Amino acid sequence: MSQTRMELVFQKSRERAINPPKNTFWRDFHDAAVNRYADLPRGERFAKAMADAIRNQEIYIEPEDKIIGRVYYTGEIAPEVRDPEYDFNTQLRVQTEKDDPAYAELVRNQLAAWGSPGHIAWDWNLILREGTEGIRCRCHAGLEAHADDEKSAQFYRGVLTVLAGMEDWNNRHIHTLLAMGKNEEAEICKKVPRYPAETFREALQSWFMQHIVVMKENPYGGNSPGRLDYYLWPYLEADLAEGRTTIEEAEELIAEAFIRIDERLYHMDRWVESVMVGGCHPDGTSAVNPLSSVMIRAYMKYNITHPHLYARIPENAPEDYLRLCADYVIHGDNRAQLLNDAAVMRALVKNGVRAEDAADYFCGGCMEIGVQGKTSDFLFVGYQNLPKLLELCITGGYCLKAQTYLQHFKVRSLTSFDNFEAFYQHFLQQTKYIMESNLGYQDRLSAYVAEHRPAYLISSMVDSCLENGRNMHDGGAVYHDYGFSMIGIPNTADSLYAIKRAVFEDHLCTAEELLDALKNNFVGYEILQNKLLSLPKYGQEDAGADAMASRLVNDLGDICRAWRNRFGGNGKLVILSFVWAPAAGSILGATPDGRRAGVPVAQAVTPQSMAMTKGITAALNSCMTIPFEQFSGGASTMWDLDPSCAKPNIVEALFKTFFAGGGHIFQGNVTDVETLEKAQEYPEQYADLVVRVGGYSARFNRLSRELQNDIIRRKRHTT
Repeated sequence: MSQTRMELVFQKSRERAINPPKNTFWRDFHDAAVNRYADLPRGERFAKAMADAIRNQEIYIEPEDKIIGRVYYTGEIAPEVRDPEYDFNTQLRVQTEKDDPAYAELVRNQLAAWGSPGHIAWDWNLILREGTEGIRCRCHAGLEAHADDEKSAQFYRGVLTVLAGMEDWNNRHIHTLLAMGKNEEAEICKKVPRYPAETFREALQSWFMQHIVVMKENPYGGNSPGRLDYYLWPYLEADLAEGRTTIEEAEELIAEAFIRIDERLYHMDRWVESVMVGGCHPDGTSAVNPLSSVMIRAYMKYNITHPHLYARIPENAPEDYLRLCADYVIHGDNRAQLLNDAAVMRALVKNGVRAEDAADYFCGGCMEIGVQGKTSDFLFVGYQNLPKLLELCITGGYCLKAQTYLQHFKVRSLTSFDNFEAFYQHFLQQTKYIMESNLGYQDRLSAYVAEHRPAYLISSMVDSCLENGRNMHDGGAVYHDYGFSMIGIPNTADSLYAIKRAVFEDHLCTAEELLDALKNNFVGYEILQNKLLSLPKYGQEDAGADAMASRLVNDLGDICRAWRNRFGGNGKLVILSFVWAPAAGSILGATPDGRRAGVPVAQAVTPQSMAMTKGITAALNSCMTIPFEQFSGGASTMWDLDPSCAKPNIVEALFKTFFAGGGHIFQGNVTDVETLEKAQEYPEQYADLVVRVGGYSARFNRLSRELQNDIIRRKRHTT
């Protein structure tokens, strides 16, 4: 009977996912903000409009449901007249075009990206512990303590208003459940999320209800549950001890919750709401528990891509957990991502996070590292195409792809330097300018959203917003740092090393000859191209090439940490390539390392495919020379394995070795190239084939041809 119920749950969920019902959430929000509450102050208008949109959502409950609550995104079309104050990007971008035309030009030419909110895990455990009634009490206490502070009063009143909207929507579920005769579920929803949870099922329901409501208030990719097993385990542990449930029943409920999230996000593979399992306690001891394994097993049973489930590996992790993680890599449909607790926490502490807080790290989206319940939602705010910037520094601002000079971004060319060090410092100066321009834009955007998008509900679960009476972008969050990604670090390091050797040390060519070769994509310069290709590269265990990569990373990290925003927070390097590896390569001309124009750049800090000529051991050893402590937002790597190499003992040995050497994140595909090529040719026959893209997993037949080709052509390790 139990299996039959879950088969029905999955079947109906998939049907709804493929053809989701329409809903009017954003139409309701904007209609209320523009019309019903137009005369109210901005903060109150936002809170009341959001509460109305939340409480008026449709109710969807199936007879077999045990986890209650459904929301959808499809069909959320705002009315013709939107609340302009909620469009917090347009005005700022227009102003930036005027104030900093050089930076705006670089964004237009895909050297950098505008940022946006998202990538946060909030302290939803507060609702499990205290219920919405507990948050309400805190708000009333805050109103009394900050009686003379109108801004604080606005914040507390806003939280109370949105909480009421969530409770009203939950009450509507209760009425529907009673009408359906689902009395057990109705009793649970009467208790949570309004009051503290006492059982595992209550805790799971409380988490799920607040999660889907928060995701309506803050509908941004990367917003994540975070450490789900860590905070739910005490409830399950007590239930097991009292005989109120079994591991099998718990696994079924977890699977249902995961299926429900996949139902909501079925058409949005890039969204990435990540669940973390395993990890450690604040004292560094292993926090791996039976629920950690339950979640991995439940996730592996179903062909779903949401939520993304990532395993933290603490020091002295149980052997059975390590074996399960290896099995997840091999048989988890290319969905696994493993994280090294010790190394990630070192990077956080180096960036100013307290050691006890660092233990509560999570992935906000693909792999963006933050501290659960203590960071704002600007954890990841864009990227910078580093090898393209190097191209402009080599050519003097001439784009090899467009064959034209940039109008506003002015730089010297390689031909004007008589030594490598001077050229490198010039390149670093331009890098610093773009990084600081990017971070400065995020600070201005943060100030804007603090006023125009108060985010009351999620802020109530971010320390120390309730204590300070401020939302997370108005000084409420404990850590207010901004993270962004540097794409193509390995390509940049290899090209810098090639310039150093070929032009200034070994005199294989002059700067003018190299520039001509790049402009011609090495056509007619094949001899020089072969010489450049033969130079050592990061990934081949060459001391010089690896040192260049390490130097570059250290310099980038120092620039980030030295910058300060209006709250004293700094920049965080968040190194991933996501879907940008082919895109970044497509606008990049030929490069000094011998690469021709248009070839995708490397995945995060994984060596370039063309550089991994000495096997995965050499590539791993080079990668482990990188100073990972500079990546306070995390650093991803991609190790695609041929099925012949994807054996439990080999996979476990690989990630253990990598983690022992200080690496952060281990992931990769284990599907053979032949299968991928067949899936590309006959997509209808491989509808359920899932692949690891770059920090997230997706169904292969949904990817662009460029992404498919990138995955097919990546280095497949056999030994």
